[in-house]
Amino acid sequence: MIPANSREEILKRIRQTQNRQPINLPPEPDWISNSYKEPTLPLYQCFANELEAISGQCTLVQSEEEAISNVANMMGIEQISSLFCRDTDIQSLLQANRVAFRSDPDDFIGMQAGITRCEYLIARTGSVMVSSAHQSGRQMNVFPPIHIVIAKESQLVPYLEDAYNAMQTKYEMHLPSMISLITGPSRTADIEKTLVLGAHGPKKLWVLLVKDKTTTL
Repeated sequence: MIPANSREEILKRIRQTQNRQPINLPPEPDWISNSYKEPTLPLYQCFANELEAISGQCTLVQSEEEAISNVANMMGIEQISSLFCRDTDIQSLLQANRVAFRSDPDDFIGMQAGITRCEYLIARTGSVMVSSAHQSGRQMNVFPPIHIVIAKESQLVPYLEDAYNAMQTKYEMHLPSMISLITGPSRTADIEKTLVLGAHGPKKLWVLLVKDKTTTL
């Protein structure tokens, strides 16, 4: 049996609790609207702006041949003698434009730059979506000191969810074993809060964005 004084104390606390003002909960978050603002610029310009804001580089070109010409110029400026490529379509473009490249596994470690394609470009974040389904595989997205990506304007999507939905449509029940995002060059600020590029991946990320024939960049 509860002593009278203890019982009274319990009832007192209950009455005090009942007299308290109701708790004002914050309004329920908006789970429907996009977290990011709608792009006000064309998607290619939005992507370029976002990528350059995180130390990446985007060059808008009229054709894949112009993209390869830009690569050749960059190799001369950066004094790159070892461009590595596994993608046979890009290899054909490089050969047609007399741009030297390497593809032998023995030359992989010594590469100064690597060139690949991608799955999609996310305009609102400046991100590049890559997967293991491409000939370049996994290593080419993280190993080259300079990562060059050739993409088409048709691969631009506004938001990340659009890219994931497109991947689901593209591959259906056979999704690649690796789907990843590259958002700017590799970076870290773990040491004394000092930003370091290329800490655990490419120091430079360069996207060559090839226009669609029906648009003007």
